[in-house]
Amino acid sequence: MSSIKAIPRRIITGTKDGKSYIAEDQIVTNVSEHFKGLIISDVWQTSKTPASFEQEKPIENSAIPSVIKNGTYFRYVQIPPDEKLGIEASAGQSHPLMHKTKSLDYIIILSGEIYLITDTDETLLQAGDIVIQTGTNHAWSNRSDKNCIQLAVLIDAE
Repeated sequence: MSSIKAIPRRIITGTKDGKSYIAEDQIVTNVSEHFKGLIISDVWQTSKTPASFEQEKPIENSAIPSVIKNGTYFRYVQIPPDEKLGIEASAGQSHPLMHKTKSLDYIIILSGEIYLITDTDETLLQAGDIVIQTGTNHAWSNRSDKNCIQLAVLIDAE
């Protein structure tokens, strides 16, 4: 079994003269490291629904994404162990990376494991698990010794 890459390869199809073709095939260049080992590749975005097939302006990577009004956001994230990030969450205290976005998020854990933390509880997620994040306050905590890779599609929400 091959290992999952920290930075993904992106293939974009197109249509020319009524025929489909591969318009782009390359490693994603829109990549940033926000904390030691936290690698974010914001792969694609749309600015309206229904979406256009034309390529949109490049996405500006940020630790906390902001989805365009009526748009979508496609994100690939490698989250290192908390220990490498220097994070220590104490019992009874909010996780230091707690946040929320104004979006409906579909998140798939591709490799590794990670805890999803909410204001009142938490659950361990492993490869193949799917989270439907409904704009709530949350954080990710990787308490293992291996990176976790997750794929997320964020949709503008009210």
